[in-house]
Amino acid sequence: MSDARTRMVARAAREIAPGMVVNLGIGLPTRVVNHLPADFPFCLHTENGLSGIGATLPPERADRNLIDAGGAYVSTIPGSAFFDSAVSFALVRSGRIDLTMLGAFEVSETGDLANWKIPGKFSPGAGGGIELAQKARRVVVLTTHTDRDGNPKLLSECTLPLTASGCVSRIFTDLAVIDVTPSGFALRELAAGVSAGDVRHATGAALEIPSGEIPVF
Repeated sequence: MSDARTRMVARAAREIAPGMVVNLGIGLPTRVVNHLPADFPFCLHTENGLSGIGATLPPERADRNLIDAGGAYVSTIPGSAFFDSAVSFALVRSGRIDLTMLGAFEVSETGDLANWKIPGKFSPGAGGGIELAQKARRVVVLTTHTDRDGNPKLLSECTLPLTASGCVSRIFTDLAVIDVTPSGFALRELAAGVSAGDVRHATGAALEIPSGEIPVF
């Protein structure tokens, strides 16, 4: 990953508090666990039927039967539990996930999330994102601030099919940390070397910028 993305993922890892049950979505969120101490006391859940997940392992060290929902080889820790998909989604639907970190194609200023389909392009399906976005106690997003063509991903209104509406609380990007508030996007932190003006220019909606000093990550 680029330094900017590495800083973003490392900053997002600080969102996880001891004792939380956490689900990490496919893509950038799966890298968050690499920025937590090996003995950090939290429970990692994956939709394909495992809670209490240890370190991601290279193929030569992995048990080929143990993968997460994104297909990465994972390990177990004391207290790990295996279950079928029905139980896994029952945990999600009953509100037992404290925090989920998801990727995004677009996020609106009201917290709507679009992260499963771009019309005209292949999509493997919505997966567990729809359930997680609606039922996790807190939903945060990790994404680049703009797409490959430089178009903003943070918009006044999503243009892509929604995963869930009004679900996102916080967004971590390669430029900033931004909260979704009742009045729209609010800048909370800046990436090193990035100005508030840079973030405003890259955001496709109004952005509240604090008057005082803005923390840097």
